[in-house]
Amino acid sequence: MPELPDILAYMGALETLIIGQLIEQIRLASPFLLRTAQPPAKDVEGKIVCKLRRIGKRIAIGVDGDLWLVFHLMIAGRLHWKTRGAKLGGRQNLAALDFPNGSLVLTEAGSKHRASLHVVRGEEGLQALDPGGIDVFASSLAMFRDAMTVENRTLKRSLTDPRILSGIGNAYSDEILHAAQLSPIAQTHKLKPEEWKRLYDATRDTLTKWIDELGREAKTGFPEKVTAFRKNMTVHGRYGEPCPRCGEKIQRIRYADNETNYCAQCQTGGKVLADRSLSRLLGSDWPRTLDELEALKRK
Repeated sequence: MPELPDILAYMGALETLIIGQLIEQIRLASPFLLRTAQPPAKDVEGKIVCKLRRIGKRIAIGVDGDLWLVFHLMIAGRLHWKTRGAKLGGRQNLAALDFPNGSLVLTEAGSKHRASLHVVRGEEGLQALDPGGIDVFASSLAMFRDAMTVENRTLKRSLTDPRILSGIGNAYSDEILHAAQLSPIAQTHKLKPEEWKRLYDATRDTLTKWIDELGREAKTGFPEKVTAFRKNMTVHGRYGEPCPRCGEKIQRIRYADNETNYCAQCQTGGKVLADRSLSRLLGSDWPRTLDELEALKRK
């Protein structure tokens, strides 16, 4: 799922392409995409794009008359900049906004149809779509800690809850926790003051690093290859590869459509966290340490 750095990269590219441009036509190829009936989507046609906003992991395109097109890409949705009037053939092409200088096309891989478009009016309409998570760059350490400790949750769950923090998902939470050297299953109510400081700094530093890197890439062309797996990430998507800090192999916890990647040596004191499916299979034979895991692999 595109997260804060990816969303800002998209917005940086779109700012140069569509601000001040007329929406000639909106084309919807999927009946599942549009989630609102009023105002009608066709009302944006003939209007000038005047602003862009980020709402969590959503991209909001504002046009004259205080109308907003709000896109949520979910896991598999992506934006593309095509030649004007690009065709919407195939299952993956869901919608297009046609401008005099090109077409913004939304695609979604797979068949689950999770991506969405809302057409809303005014600030009230935008606020209704905002999950309410705080912006870590506009928050002090105290505000960050207060938001994360409203409930006692694991760090992984808290970092990725859009009602707590704005724009962080599965990929960058793995990177943040590795940078902070904290376990993904550590409980928020049990963190020490120095651990909160490490987590706060790691969150801001990690996001800044990727915002800057993806922003530089977006200046060379529209970000066509937005992905949750990047070759210079430290742990996310690197299961079985060596940790760049200590050299131990990256571990993972798999659940539903996601997985958490972590370094047992750097983050959990050498403890291998239980993977739900494998734990059920192995039962009491589940390895608890890196040494036990290596011994199991040698059997």
